[in-house]
Amino acid sequence: MDNRPIGVFDSGLGGLTAVRELRRILPGEDIIYFGDTGRVPYGTRSKETICQYTRQDIAFLLSKKVKFLMAACGTVSSTFPSAEACRLPVPFAGVVGAAARAAADATHTGRIGVIGTPATVRSGSYAGVLEELVPGVEITAQACPLFVPLVENGYVEPDNEVTTLVAHQYLDRVKAAHVDTLIMGCTHYPLLAPIIAKVMGPGVTLIDPGKETALAVQDALEALELTSSRTEGGKAEFYVSDTAESFQAAAQLFLGQYAGGPVEQVPIEKY
Repeated sequence: MDNRPIGVFDSGLGGLTAVRELRRILPGEDIIYFGDTGRVPYGTRSKETICQYTRQDIAFLLSKKVKFLMAACGTVSSTFPSAEACRLPVPFAGVVGAAARAAADATHTGRIGVIGTPATVRSGSYAGVLEELVPGVEITAQACPLFVPLVENGYVEPDNEVTTLVAHQYLDRVKAAHVDTLIMGCTHYPLLAPIIAKVMGPGVTLIDPGKETALAVQDALEALELTSSRTEGGKAEFYVSDTAESFQAAAQLFLGQYAGGPVEQVPIEKY
């Protein structure tokens, strides 16, 4: 048993969808979340910049004595070197592996779509894992750079005309490839799931990377005997690199019934 907190980080607010899932399935665990809201988005940055930011995010969370690190960010999970992650002093999980495994289990046709930030799509990270899991897999990948700012500005209503128009621009090509499974390769995207599902049509399974990775973290904690001694009553603390006020305004959207907890701005450049 280990009552230290789980550390979760993202380039902005999207990782809160993973926090929501962690709080749902692991109600006794404490969680410390860092959202790099002052430097979002990561998806349009160079690999070198993304890795520099990731190292700072990790250093901050390690200073909080976390027992496990979860990169709730498709861009980080696709870019941060696995060899470097393996050298960290605590276990590390990204969203790519768990989401890819869920997609491999879900597909019946071997035609899988992947949507994500430009950096995630450019990296080919999902393709690398899926090609090992699904022999002969046909992957259709599409960068969706406008989805993150649309989510963070609240354009998430299922009938939002602006977001629906943008979704068609991105997804019509993916739909034309007759995929039966679609990985929403950014933790912001599940908030757009009703719109994405409507555009893709019936018969397409949507994979939520935050949910799948939260389940993988649960399995890892149990295997490593790092689970909390508590079965309920876990708390969450939130840290951001921009003003806390903007975070608090959006937290309800991302966390729903699991909203709540102190929020503090930190000077991430010092780490």
